[in-house]
Amino acid sequence: MKAFVYYGGKDFAITELPKPKAGKEEAVARILCASICGTDLRTYRFGSEKLDPPITIGHEACYLIEENGKGVNLSGRYILAPAIGCGRCRSCEKGRTNMCDSLRTIGFQYPGTFAEYIRIPTEAIERGHLIRVPDHVSDQAASVVEPVACAINAQSYLNIAIGDSVLIYGAGYLGCIHAELALMQGAEKVIIAEVSEKRRMKAKAFVPEAHVINSGDKAYLDQVRAITDGIGVDVVITACPAGITHRQGLELLNKNGRMSLFGGLPGDNNFHLDSNLIHYKEAGVYGAHASTVEQNRQALELVSSGRLNAEKYISKFALEDADKAFQSLIDESVEKAVLIP
Repeated sequence: MKAFVYYGGKDFAITELPKPKAGKEEAVARILCASICGTDLRTYRFGSEKLDPPITIGHEACYLIEENGKGVNLSGRYILAPAIGCGRCRSCEKGRTNMCDSLRTIGFQYPGTFAEYIRIPTEAIERGHLIRVPDHVSDQAASVVEPVACAINAQSYLNIAIGDSVLIYGAGYLGCIHAELALMQGAEKVIIAEVSEKRRMKAKAFVPEAHVINSGDKAYLDQVRAITDGIGVDVVITACPAGITHRQGLELLNKNGRMSLFGGLPGDNNFHLDSNLIHYKEAGVYGAHASTVEQNRQALELVSSGRLNAEKYISKFALEDADKAFQSLIDESVEKAVLIP
């Protein structure tokens, strides 16, 4: 089978690998399509010390079960919540499997989805990480559900309510998804702040209800205040890897506001929060990592019900054109790239 394999550093290549076979209590699935995550993009651009190459990366996909091992009886299309907990630690017992002490993730500790086929590990089957895709949901739409679950995880801490104002840094796929979710929860004003003109233009088309502003403009802080009648915002979500958004977002946050540090920062560039502002504003600042099985179910339901049109963000590429797909993300000519094996 063909796979897009990471060999370390910035070295990737389409490689012929043996097709996996299903062992006892395992399954083998054909990858119908797999989408590229921001983490995948960072690995492509800068390499990753968190991976043990050679390895096939990728963890957002639509799977078609083609082979069952002994003790398994699966068929049809699925998504898979990729962050697989041990099932025994304190976090897993609380249902927060994404916070497992021994977390193992598709595309990191397990071979990933940028391939024609993948072995579904026993742990994923036993712990219910496979979620059936309804017939009317397309392969492409199913493949971009998992990042929606990550946004749901982040917003689960923020208690966005009717009348709230929400500021989102970043107009990529997840920035726009955050905006759509906030509007669903009744936010009165949603602001997307983005430095890239290309992304701003796309965000205006994808989420026309949102105010889209240029966070590279020195006056953008005043723009946010003007949009919110001088009050500031109730919620800030940083959906981009820029530390300055942590500092400036906290400045714009109202008293008793909530802030999600959704986008991780590269390297050691992570000292941007003014603890006195958090203290005196009584602000809540939250992290977010991956998602639970239940949040993936919620995300799939949003797509299945038609409340969220995730497919509009997608551009399709053949697996053999993976380099082209990554380059298109780098030059911002596409919003969400999906690979079709």
